[in-house]
Formats: sequence, structure tokens, C-alpha cells
Amino acid sequence: MSNTNLIATPTGHELPFRAADFSTLTEALDYAAQGETGSNFYTGRGAIYASITYRELREQALELAHQLLGLGAQKGDRVALVAETNPDFIRFFYACQYAGLIPVALPASVKVGAHQAYVAQLKRLLEASDAVIGVACEGYLPFLQEASQDLAMRMVDVPEAFYALPADEQPLHQAQPDDISYIQYTSGSTRFPRGVVIKHQTALANLQAIIAHGLKMDREDRMMSWLPFYHDMGLVGFVLVPMAAQVSIDYLDTREFALRPRQWLSLMTKTRATISFAPSFGYELCARRVRPTDVANYDLSNWRVAGIGAEMIRPQTLEHFAEMMEPAGFDRRAFLACYGMAECTLGISFSPLWTGFTTHHIDADHLSDHHKAVPLEATDTHGRGRHFVNCGVPLPSFEVQIRDDDKVLDDWQTGVIYLRGPSVMSGYFNLPEETSHALSEDGWLNTGDIGYMVDGVLTITGRKKDLIIIHGRNIWPQDLEHVAETQAEVRSGDAVAFSAPDANGEEMCVLMVQCRERDPQKRNALVRRLTALVRMEMSLDCYVHLVPNRSLPRTSSGKLSRAKARLDFINAHNMEQLTAAADEVRLRVASA
Repeated sequence: MSNTNLIATPTGHELPFRAADFSTLTEALDYAAQGETGSNFYTGRGAIYASITYRELREQALELAHQLLGLGAQKGDRVALVAETNPDFIRFFYACQYAGLIPVALPASVKVGAHQAYVAQLKRLLEASDAVIGVACEGYLPFLQEASQDLAMRMVDVPEAFYALPADEQPLHQAQPDDISYIQYTSGSTRFPRGVVIKHQTALANLQAIIAHGLKMDREDRMMSWLPFYHDMGLVGFVLVPMAAQVSIDYLDTREFALRPRQWLSLMTKTRATISFAPSFGYELCARRVRPTDVANYDLSNWRVAGIGAEMIRPQTLEHFAEMMEPAGFDRRAFLACYGMAECTLGISFSPLWTGFTTHHIDADHLSDHHKAVPLEATDTHGRGRHFVNCGVPLPSFEVQIRDDDKVLDDWQTGVIYLRGPSVMSGYFNLPEETSHALSEDGWLNTGDIGYMVDGVLTITGRKKDLIIIHGRNIWPQDLEHVAETQAEVRSGDAVAFSAPDANGEEMCVLMVQCRERDPQKRNALVRRLTALVRMEMSLDCYVHLVPNRSLPRTSSGKLSRAKARLDFINAHNMEQLTAAADEVRLRVASA
């Protein structure tokens, strides 16, 4: 079902460009299929191993849609797809659109020693989505089969097994704007999965805003990505956006990027791509691996949009990348800071194009004490100054408010970010209580993120209140706390998890545990055991910090306060101590 001919940017008689002005994803693909653009897939060595035009994709998706319906699947049934970066995933994703089925992207991220945790994660997602069909390539199929063995699913197999099925001849469902297009599970949570419900009209509203306003794309653009398909930025930004804009895209698997980050720059050079995004850590990892002698091999002069998102943006990382890559033609004005989340399909705000990133130098002490951003002069040493990257102006379709409870705040005052617009989710799948907490009856979404507005520009000062973000990966603190509470020495409510910065500005994961044990050897054994368990079950390095009984901070209602625990931990440790703690984690993991 694939060939290895490079799909180039077309010339000559081109399909007229349309900025996603469609009512459904199937209508968008029907239109893109009239052109010559599509997708290329590369190995970690930079060789193209598969390519598929949108015309071929549509034909194959239509055929596969009939085969899926032949299994007896009904309109609205969920199809779980282990989201590897390959043509099979996008075939199945669009086949579901034509068949009236709902694709659910599952993570493809098992690590050494994490077999049990990965299977448990897959099972929770299968149960939460009530999937009737499961698809995984040969390498991931054993995990998916193990996760689904006690579930009533119609078929769980490799893509080739589905391609060999007989086709059902019944007419395909004609997608409607109000139909559910897909369910996006918020990345990170293994014990509490929440599936964001996105309808066709919801997706298209965001795609149109991103293409026409956020990126101002045209037919000359070409995209390149190594972001995982199970993440909203990878799926929406680099599977749906290029198709809806009728432009070509080149893919490198996320694991291959992690092993060979320089390949990102090599492919940007080879394909002359104009748009590529990454979290801050992607730029950092790339710059760290590039040798000065490598720079002459790259030509990044076509890179007009170097997007940054998915985690708190570190300006020093971007400065270092820009300085290193400038001899290769990279222009720091290409940096485009943005803000988004799966609950809003993807994009919320974008910085102005070709202006680079801008920051506010804020008095961090005043911000913490008074919830107001007070700018500092560059030479002002009063307080703890911190640079926050501005995330631009919200897309035209969004209403944005900064609130303290029900009070709407003025410029420079920090509070919870609330959003309303056509790109906001319908709710969390089969979770009415969680939906009611996040989404008001009049359509306002409580993002849980903290920030402020100034003259219409949005700046994020903290991600979701309790969410831990490490190298672009979202970790729910409840998952870490549950690991601690499985130990005999730790009672329910005796553990709290959060992240804290070290001297380099890197976030590290901290698990603070109340411990009644006084024997130093037993305390040390608990710390080592918890460190190893977190590593095994969640593939995460975590600093375990034991504190005396009844010392964890609580709110006035008696609930554990993660925010106060984090503040107490940071105040009790200077930056050198925090960095030493991060190094200690690595030693514990190595010796566990």
C-alpha cells in the first residue's frame, strides 16, 4: 500500500488553495485528493520508506471503511489505534471518518522495563473508550492483545489483517458536521484517562483558524514533524492541518528523533520544509547534539515557522538554538510561540508571524504574593526576576477571560484562563461530572492554566494547577501518589507529587512522602524502592523526599495542597540543592 517516491511540492496546474473551509474532515480529504500532495515517511537514517498522496489515502481509506463495517461495527463505535508514525495510522484514522466510526489514538511509547505499566495504560484506555476494534503493528500487537484479553472486542490485529478482510457493500455513512470525528485522550494520565470529544465542525473551526490566521499558510508551504500522532499537536497540527491545507508533509518517528535529533535538521534541509513545531526540549536536545562542524551541512533558510508549544517555553533554550543555527540560515524571527490544548482541538493563541518570540521580565516574588505581573527593568535586581514568553493573540474565534473565581481580572493580573469558541470540545467521553467541572452550560472552558493578558496578548505563567510537565510529557500527580500509597509504609493521603525547577530551569519530578519510620536504613530502602517503582511503572525519574508525619500542607478544607507543598519544597532548597537532588535521582535509578 505504499511506494518510496518523494512527494514534492507541486508545480504547474495546481489545485486552488483552500484554508480548511470545509464542513467535515471527509470533505476536506475529498478536496485534497484532487491534488498531487501527500505524506512522506522517513527512517532514522533519513531514507524515505513510504509515501502516500492524498488521492491514494482517500482511495485506501474508502476501501478500508467498507472492510471495517464488514466486522459489524456500527456508527459511533470506537476504533483504538496504537498511533505509530506510519501510513497505517492515517489510513485507519480516515477510514473511520468515512465509515462513521470514531478513532481513538493510543500511545506508542513503551519503554524498557515498563511492560506492565504500558499494558495497564492501554487497558484503561480501551475500557474508557469502550473500543470494539483494536489495531497495532506487529511490534505493539502483543501489548494490545494482552490489554484487551478480558474485553469484548470484535477484532484486535495488525493492519494487514484488516486489509485482507472482505468488504461490506453497504453505503458508507455521510459524515455530518455534528458527528463525532475522534476522541483525543489527554496525554499523561494512566489511572484517570479523559477522552476529549471532538466533532467534525469543532475540528474544522480550529483547522481553519490555524491555517488562515495562526500560520497564514499557502500552497507553497511544506510541513515536517517528528511529534507523536497520539498527542494533540502531532495529530491535529501535523496530520489534519496539512491535509486540510492541501500541502505535503514529511514525517520522522518520534523515537528516531530522540535517538538522532540531528536528523530533524537534515530533513528540514532535504525537503525545504517551511513549517515545523516542537516543545522547548526538542530544540534543546537538537542543539545539544549538533556539533559546530555539523552546521555547515544544513540549510534552514526555508524554515519560516519554527513553532514552540506543548510545555512552558524557556527563552534561553530558543536563544541558544537560534545562535547555533544562524550560520545554517535559520532566522530567529521564525520562532512562533503558541498556546493550545486538546480540549480546544489544538490551537488557541499564536504570536505574530516573523517577529520571533518576546518576553516579559516579571517580578516573581510579587507575582507569587499578589497574583499580578509587575515588569522589571532589565537592570532591576529587586526580587526574583523571571522571563515569561508571550504566547500571542488568541485566534479570532476565541473569547478569552482571566478569572479569579467568577471575577474577570484586568490586564497584568494573573488568574485562571477561561475560553469560549467553536473549537472547544463537546466534553469528556462518558464522564459527565468531569465535563461539568470543566465546561459551563454557556460554553466557557476552565482550562486550569494560569496566565494574564496585556493589550490582547496572552502570557502563560503556569500550566494546569496540578499537572506535571517533564520534557513535553504530561504526568498527573495522582498517578505518582498512587504508586507511593501501594507501599506498606505509606497510608492514603501521605504522598503529594509536583515538579520543581533546578538551577538550569529544568523541571524535575518530586514525590514528597510522609514517613513514620525512623530507622535510617529502612527510610533509605523506601526511597530507593519508590524511585525504582516510579521508574518501572511510569518510565519517569522522580526525586523522593521523605518528610515527618503530619507535615504535608493542606487547604482549609483539609485537602492536600500540591501548590503549597511545591512552594515549601522550593523555599527549603536553594537552586544548587535542587540540582544536586536531580543528580541524586539519576544515581538512585542507576543503583536501584
